Amino acid sequence: MTALPFRIGATSYVVGADLVGNAVYLAGRVQDMQLVLFDLPGGPSNLPDAAAVAELARIAAQTGLGYTVHLTIDVAPLDAGASANPSLERAQDVMRRTAPLQPHAYVLHLDGRDLRAAGYPPAETAIWQTGIARSLARLAAWVGDAARLAVENLEGYPPDFVTPSVQTAGAGRCVDVGHLWLDGHDPLPSLAQVGERLRVVHLHGVDHAAITARDHRGLEWADPDALDAVAAWLCDHRFGGVVTLEVFGEADFAASWAALMESVRRCGRR
Repeated sequence: MTALPFRIGATSYVVGADLVGNAVYLAGRVQDMQLVLFDLPGGPSNLPDAAAVAELARIAAQTGLGYTVHLTIDVAPLDAGASANPSLERAQDVMRRTAPLQPHAYVLHLDGRDLRAAGYPPAETAIWQTGIARSLARLAAWVGDAARLAVENLEGYPPDFVTPSVQTAGAGRCVDVGHLWLDGHDPLPSLAQVGERLRVVHLHGVDHAAITARDHRGLEWADPDALDAVAAWLCDHRFGGVVTLEVFGEADFAASWAALMESVRRCGRR
């Protein structure tokens, strides 16, 4: 099998350890680890301190492991004239902590819950898009390059929901294939639409047989033809970013890695 154009990544929740423990496990197995961070007010937090970041940087220097960072909360629109909002302040804290790791991308969600609940009225949608573009511009100023902001599509929203704001801000994208499969969408149009803005791809399987369909399952749950179509697109377009196996647990990681490799082999035999 020829070398892949993209880097394969995994989450920081493959084994039952902290960020550093997962990095030690994943180094040599994959080329990128997505730091899945949480910081609940008054509750648990796994935000890394300076010592943990220094150890992650040491592992990267010794092994070549790279990092992507998933922000802790959804980014909200920035009001005109405002310097920040709570979502941006928390994002800035994560960016400051992890800056020494030189992440390939900061993966983030956009907070459109109120807009979705209202049925996307045009006037409110336009206001939201303008405010989100302001937020993305503020984040881009903090990281130095809007392309490093990988705005992710979420389940339950139209596939192109984030597109206008992303284009206005010049931000990058994360296409979550599993979310699109969960909602019954073909991911290829989204991948094609994003084009050169594509920074990260999330892959995970979907269990449609459950009472409530569940994603973030191992890729053995993915339809082989659907997975092959995505793998072929990534290889044919020489995607040079990160493909994250966004699953949580050693068994799902191993199964997902094997399924992706087999899919790539099938594509190479076409």
